[in-house]
Formats: sequence, C-alpha cells, structure tokens
Amino acid sequence: MVALPSQSSADSAIATAGRQDVRSLGINPHHWYVVARSDEVTDKPHGVVLWGEAIVLYRDAEGSIQALEDRCPHRQVKLSEGEVAQGELECIYHGWRFDAAGACTHVPYLAEDQKLPSCQLKTYPVQDLDGFVWLFPGDRDKLATDNIQPMGLPEWHHINYIASVAVIDVAAHYSFLIENLMDMYHGRLHDDLQAWADPVLANLDATDQRVDVLYNAQSYYRIDKIWSVSQLFFPALRQLHPEELRVSYVYPHWMSTLGQDFKICCLFCPVSPTHTRAYLIHFTSLQPFHRLHKLPMAFRRFVKNRLFDAAKGLLNGLVAQDVLMLEQEQAAYLKNPSYKGPELNRALISVQKLIRQQAESL
Repeated sequence: MVALPSQSSADSAIATAGRQDVRSLGINPHHWYVVARSDEVTDKPHGVVLWGEAIVLYRDAEGSIQALEDRCPHRQVKLSEGEVAQGELECIYHGWRFDAAGACTHVPYLAEDQKLPSCQLKTYPVQDLDGFVWLFPGDRDKLATDNIQPMGLPEWHHINYIASVAVIDVAAHYSFLIENLMDMYHGRLHDDLQAWADPVLANLDATDQRVDVLYNAQSYYRIDKIWSVSQLFFPALRQLHPEELRVSYVYPHWMSTLGQDFKICCLFCPVSPTHTRAYLIHFTSLQPFHRLHKLPMAFRRFVKNRLFDAAKGLLNGLVAQDVLMLEQEQAAYLKNPSYKGPELNRALISVQKLIRQQAESL
C-alpha cells in the first residue's frame, strides 16, 4: 500500500485545491449507497462509515436490518462495540438501550423517580436488497417525494447468472476509482486477468444522472459450452473475438457488460475524501445453455450456488493491481493538488462533469 500523508495534511491539501476540484468534491446524499453485504449484518452490531458518518447496522428481533448513527448519546462511544439485546442496540459501556427509531428504551440503573433520557439517535432508510445493504443518507422527504429507488442487482437471484464478489478498499477519493472503472484503456496493467483487448470508444452519452459509453473491443471469452467456465482458469483456452463493451456510471454506482456473457457492477461506499470502499460483482450468464434450462430447478440452483465466487480469484487479482495505481494517484494529488494532467479519454471528462454536477446540485 502506498504511504499517504496524515489525515490533517490530506485535509489541508484538499482545502487548498478549492471547491471545484473534483478530488475534493463530496457525494450527493440523495442516492442509495451500498454499505455492506447482507450476510455481513447479523444480530451483532456492524459498524460502517459513509462519507464521514459512522453508522451501525444490525438485525432486529424480526430479522430486519436497522441503521442508526454509531454513537451512544450518553458518553459518545460506538454502539457497534456493544450488542443486540431483545432486538435493540445495547451500549457496551453503561448498558443504555435504543430501539430502531433511535429512542432510549432502557437504562439499567434508572431510579424510580427518574425518567428515561429524551436523547434521539439519527436513523437511516435502509433496504436489504439483492444480497447487499442499501442505505439512503439524504433527506427523507425528498426520498418519498421523488420516489428514489436503489439501482439493485436483478441478476443476483436470477437462476441463469453466476455471481462472484470482491471488495475494493482503497486509500483514494471515489473519483479515482470510478474513472478507473470507466477507462478501458489500461488493460495492459492486467495481463492475463483482463477479459478484453483493443478497445475503441465508439459512442458516448451523458446526462446529469449518468454516463454511458460504448467501446468496440475484442473479448477473450466465449461462454457457449458447459466447459467454457474453464477459460477463467486456463488462459490458453481463450480466443479473441469482437464484442461490444458497454460501461455506465449510473451515479453513484457503475456497471458494464461484455457481449451477452458477462456483466460487472461496482457498488460504492465512499468513506472519506481519501478512502473508498466498494463491492465489485461479476456475473457470468448461463443463458446459452439451453439443455441446462430443462433440468430440475433444484439442480440448477445447486449449480448456481456451487459456482458462486468462481471468478473471485480473478477479481481479487484485478483489484490488487488497480488499487496500487489508484493509491499512487491519490498520493501524487495530495503532494501537488494544483497539478492538472492532460486527459484524452472523453469518457473520463464526462465522468468528472457528472461528479461535479451531482456534488453541486445540493
């Protein structure tokens, strides 16, 4: 990992860069962000951070996920260090307990002539959807009025898609990561891990909500036979053939498709101006296997579950290589935030414009 300046010096550098610098821009909170995997949240408190806000997640007595600020109002300690008691959050320090609405419901040593404190914790709208926990940090009235919905992953439970998941944890501003994902010209970094070659930007559409880019490319993979999955493990079996490569920044998340065989999504949880966490999900389609579709559903479900994370090693390799580059970019920026390097990829120019539009639309 690249050594970064201290947080205080990083903040100073960002402040010096000015409000219009894309590397210093915050997030638009009026969107759904992914803060955890569904299976990471149990009846034990789970702490996360979204753009500087410490949040605690837990499952209540009914198994539903709740999200509150990760702070006991009594002594300001983290509720994620405590436990879940009778479906409520209990602070490890003095045992104060809070319900899903953020109200204090119990103080173990409360005297008969004392009332429960009226302190109120901030709560967050949250959805347990498609294998991930989606959280909305913005205005609840806007959420209801505009009927804002999470992007979702319909392929997650679909019987004809095999999923693999990798975690991206990088000491860099989220703009560096989304630019990396939208930039199809850095394939030489990944060698045999790369799924495509020879990209040429063919079309670009941009609005204040998303950027969609079509690259004409060559794919190394053709998923048309039952043994085709072996191409993931044996590079010699791969053969280049033309495929459309589509990538989209659907603020604040990313997705791409390579022909009809592969879809990849990246779900963002920007932690701070110098720290981004994200989930990279790779889907392999089983649509071409018509004989497989005629088999009993129980067997097809077994195949889907058995092959889960089949591409995880490949994803982890890609992530490790990209993280090295991204952290070097962040370190160089903090050292000299006024430097503006030339950018020739029109897709990245559009990405920066979208980030600025979203950040400044508040």
